[in-house]
Amino acid sequence: MTDPRPELRATRTRRQFLGDCGLGLGAIALTDLAGATRLRPDAHPGRPHGPHHQPRAKSVIWLHMSGAPPQMDLFDRKPELERRHGQPAPESMFAGKRLAFTRGHPTLLGSQHGFYRAGQRGEWVSELLPHFGRIADLTTQIRSMHTDQFNHAPADLLMCTGNANFGAAGGGAWVSWGLGTLNRDLPTFVVMLSGTADPTGGKSLWGSGFLPSEHQGVLLRGEGDPVLYLSDPPGMDRGSRRRVLDAIAKLNAREHAAVQDPETLARTEQYELAFRMQMAVPEAVDLRSESAETLAMYGAEPGRKSFANNCLLARRLVERGVRYIELFDWGWDVHGTGSHDDLLTALPDQCRRVDQAQAALVLDLERRGLLDDTLVVWSGEFGRTSMNEKRGGSKFLGRDHHPDAFTVWLAGGGTKRGHVHGATDEFGSTIVEDPVSVRDLQCTIFDALGLDAHRISFPFQGLEQRWIGPEADPKVVEGVVS
Repeated sequence: MTDPRPELRATRTRRQFLGDCGLGLGAIALTDLAGATRLRPDAHPGRPHGPHHQPRAKSVIWLHMSGAPPQMDLFDRKPELERRHGQPAPESMFAGKRLAFTRGHPTLLGSQHGFYRAGQRGEWVSELLPHFGRIADLTTQIRSMHTDQFNHAPADLLMCTGNANFGAAGGGAWVSWGLGTLNRDLPTFVVMLSGTADPTGGKSLWGSGFLPSEHQGVLLRGEGDPVLYLSDPPGMDRGSRRRVLDAIAKLNAREHAAVQDPETLARTEQYELAFRMQMAVPEAVDLRSESAETLAMYGAEPGRKSFANNCLLARRLVERGVRYIELFDWGWDVHGTGSHDDLLTALPDQCRRVDQAQAALVLDLERRGLLDDTLVVWSGEFGRTSMNEKRGGSKFLGRDHHPDAFTVWLAGGGTKRGHVHGATDEFGSTIVEDPVSVRDLQCTIFDALGLDAHRISFPFQGLEQRWIGPEADPKVVEGVVS
């Protein structure tokens, strides 16, 4: 069939004309970019070059207990709450409050588990966490955390990305963008999952958002290939893979010269990192090289998907220069709708899964001389109420979501040792001393890494985006810094 309008074949579209102009004007840049395999530091105007001040830490390991652990059952013991267990709760605890599931006039719910004194200060710690006593003198507890979100996904997003809505960049992506890598053969930002489900906020918790996509978190898996598609497919060897990537880099360089989209270079960088990871990752995640003593210390078993294995992997990655590691462990949503999420069965099970491994991580970092350079953060996304939820008349004991007060702890990275910061009232429901917001915590994490959270920003949609949001209020929690 002939073309009824052959004159159109000679017509150049506006897009084609502009594309060719861009290629011509970018010819000099193309010469340099064609051989490039890494995103240049100056590819993004205003990108920070290293820390703003002397850092206290090189890396962060964030242990995120997804679902929100109950603070008064683990760290913030409340004898008065225990004495008044079963009595009607004061109206000030629920009247006008946003509660996810609690209805009517709830009753007070005291802790159902014993406590012991840990560390030189003799701070009360739940008997559900016997191993925590070994690291009590290495940690700082912040008992006065609060957030403005009371449902899981928005609270997760706020904690990890600084925005309760989807689309923002995770803290690890900010660190990768602002500080760069310590080991070009491994990702700067790594994520590992354990528990019965993924965190409610999903993959957006470790996404790059508006930052270049090369800075997103890389998910390490506990089974099969440690990273999806890390192995070459049948018929592809390392030499042929190298030739393919060289060709892709040249095509991407031509595209970047034409349209100046930085994501084009980010794509090249991701391909190159994946190529280097094929050699570096298998060795980094091979727990079989650890001694029997170390495996027993964590309770780790090579080849399994577990929080214990993830903690040991986190130590190995820190040793190899990974800057930001997030471990998400789901299963802490203790509503009390059944034995699968109650305080008497589910909570002890969760504590048994994490207590030994998280204590071993801190102790192992300390004995290897890594704790001073590594900030360990332990948190949930919010706290739990001091009242029994009794959803639908449930006979199981459980607690609803509570954004007004919860506990996190920190270790290493220049934080105080054997210290408690902040306090709550006699029921563990309201902060009465030294409140700390989620954004304050984020400021403190950045400060440990040498970054000023108020100064590190990225232009997007007409705004200077920051991890700590647009307000000027967030501040470093000086009371936890040694």
